[in-house]
Amino acid sequence: MCGEQSSTTCVTASGRRPRSRRSATDEPFAHGARGRALGVNKATSGDPRRALGAAGEEVAARWYGRRGYAVLDRNWRCREGEIDLVLRKGHEIVFCEVKTRTSGAFGHPVEAVTTAKQRRLRRLASAWLSERAPFRPASIRFDVATILAGHLQVFEAAF
Repeated sequence: MCGEQSSTTCVTASGRRPRSRRSATDEPFAHGARGRALGVNKATSGDPRRALGAAGEEVAARWYGRRGYAVLDRNWRCREGEIDLVLRKGHEIVFCEVKTRTSGAFGHPVEAVTTAKQRRLRRLASAWLSERAPFRPASIRFDVATILAGHLQVFEAAF
């Protein structure tokens, strides 16, 4: 996603641009075996996949929070689907899709944000905004945050 358009920006957790536009790797949050990289305890969680996803969303929310963003919604749902994070900084609204994986065995998490998923997220964002009419943000942005084996990458303006 990051290398597709010149307007797409990748940043690392420190706010620096990566050397390669495709690489926006943050420092690791933790080290450990499968699932434990994000502090997920499979023995106590009902569904390990949900717990892993929730842990990834928490990591992403904290990352945005440290950069001055306010979380407006988490896991906002409507008939068409779910938006992981809705954030605000100034007059800009950011809709963030968070993908978390413990390994790259099934590809990089960013690959899961297909064009169909992007279309769905745009429709969901429209529904979220219409619920808050007459609120009109100055700008909106769609980010993708990926966590792979405990490393966060944030792709700002990913699509």
